[in-house]
Amino acid sequence: MSVLEHVAENIRRLRADAGLSQQALSVAADVSRRMLVGIESGDANVSLNTLDRIAEALKVTFADLVKPPSAPGLDRIEALAWSGRTAGSQGVLLATAPASHDVELWAWTLMPGDRYTSAADPAGWHEMFFVIEGRLVIELPDREHVVVAGDFFVFPSDRDYAYRNDGDAPLRFIRNVVH
Repeated sequence: MSVLEHVAENIRRLRADAGLSQQALSVAADVSRRMLVGIESGDANVSLNTLDRIAEALKVTFADLVKPPSAPGLDRIEALAWSGRTAGSQGVLLATAPASHDVELWAWTLMPGDRYTSAADPAGWHEMFFVIEGRLVIELPDREHVVVAGDFFVFPSDRDYAYRNDGDAPLRFIRNVVH
């Protein structure tokens, strides 16, 4: 199923859940009814800005609109949200975590055999990782999670955790801390 089909199904469902007609949603989102009909049928190529306005009118997140309808949560979305005119140009929404205050974006390099240890963050904090190069091992109290290059992982960080590089080469990854 394509992201346009996800968006179409999600908007129809969320609009019905909110008890809104297409006309009411189009007015609330400042989107023409014709555009909304096209989006809900999966025929319209919609801008990210338009999806933001529709999400706001429905009182949901952008991620709620683009995620696969069968996805249980927002910690693994992997939805193509934008394609450029040139083949290979794309924006993929990987995951989202609730945020109430701060978001930190980090670029990390761990050399072979190195390890970072952290005490638990306050309740409501999350860590989001995207591995660029290497293999990241995340140590959680109940298990270890391995994230390879090109993959990502999101978890609530309200417990002790650590991450390490068991490989023979430098590990590079992006880390978001979300509160």
